[in-house]
Amino acid sequence: MKVILKADVERLGKVGEVVAVAPGYARNYLMPRKLALEATASNLAGIETEKKRYAKAQARAAAGARELAERLAALSLTIRQASGESDRLFGTVTTMDIAAALAKEGIEIDRRQITIEEPIKTLGIYTVPVKLHAEVSAPLKVWVVKE
Repeated sequence: MKVILKADVERLGKVGEVVAVAPGYARNYLMPRKLALEATASNLAGIETEKKRYAKAQARAAAGARELAERLAALSLTIRQASGESDRLFGTVTTMDIAAALAKEGIEIDRRQITIEEPIKTLGIYTVPVKLHAEVSAPLKVWVVKE
């Protein structure tokens, strides 16, 4: 069955693309969640305006993300954690801890946008990437200090 995507669907396609999927997947998942429309002639004609509107919205979102990326690049967070011998932490610094510290600074970011490649288990200075948009990522400097 051919459908027109109304939203980006991971591992399937982007907005406005016509893709072939199993009929059950289209009827039971994509269409009820308003992620896709059946690929009819009238829907194909109407999707062009939807594509233009989506492109404008994405451009605005990317511009806002670039502005936030500049703020994050200039920001330096300090997280206080209890530590033992040889500066090892009791526990780890998680994405939730970083998101909470950013919230105290007045920047609301979802913890899933923060990427920690290796667990932070010792005191020190770390650079943590924050994915703000599909095209925009910002480095965030995090200082982990003794409580």
